Amino acid sequence: MTTQRSHPTRNDAPSQAQAQQQHGQARRTLLVALGLGAAAAGAWFGLRRQSPTEGSLAAASGQAASDAAVASSSASADAASAAMVAGDVLQAGFWAQQFDTPAGGSLTLAHLKGKPVLLNFWATWCPPCVKEMPELDRFHTEFGPKGWQVLGLAIDGPTPVKEFLAKVPVGFGIGLAGFGGTELAQALGNAAGGLPFSLLIDAQGRVRHRKMGATDFDELAGWAREITP
Repeated sequence: MTTQRSHPTRNDAPSQAQAQQQHGQARRTLLVALGLGAAAAGAWFGLRRQSPTEGSLAAASGQAASDAAVASSSASADAASAAMVAGDVLQAGFWAQQFDTPAGGSLTLAHLKGKPVLLNFWATWCPPCVKEMPELDRFHTEFGPKGWQVLGLAIDGPTPVKEFLAKVPVGFGIGLAGFGGTELAQALGNAAGGLPFSLLIDAQGRVRHRKMGATDFDELAGWAREITP
C-alpha cells in the first residue's frame, strides 16, 4: 500500500496576483506625485512671468540710477565747458580760476587777461612734459619782452613739483592745479585728457591753437608770430 505525502503550502511569499496589485498601486502613486510636481512648477513659472522678482526690480532700479548719473555727469561737464569757453572765446569762469604756487603764494588767471598767453598743462610724472619744459622756458625768454605770458599748470602734488623745479628751474609762472586740473583741461578742449596739453591764447581771449602732446620752441614761435609778428 503506497502512502502519498502532501507538500505544505508556503505562506511567506506573495502570490503573483498580489505582486501585480502592489505594482499597480506604486505606479499610480508615482503618477500622482509627478502630476502635482508639474502643476507646482507651472504655477511658479506663471507667477514669475506675471510679476517681476525683487532682483529684477533692483536691477531695473540700479540701471535707472546709473543712466541718471551718466546724464548728470555729462550735463555737468557741458556746463563746466560752457563756463570756460564759448566757441574759442574764453569766458569769465576761466579768468576767475586761482591756483597756489610752489613758492607758497597764489595766482589768478585774471592777471593774464588782455595779454597773449601760452598755457601749458603738465606733470612731473609725464616724460614728454619734462622734455618740453626747456622749450617753454626758451619761448618765455624770447617772447616775454614782446608781451607774451607763459603759465604752466601742474597736474601734480606740491612736493614733486618743488623737487622738479629745484633741478629744472624755469622763469615762467607755475600753478598747482592738482589732479582737478584735468577737468579744466578737458573743459578747454582736451577731450582725450592726455598730457602735455598746450593752448595759445591771443590778447582778446580767443584760443588760437590747441595741442595735445609735446611741442617745441620752433612750433610755439611760429604760432606766436601769426598773432604778433
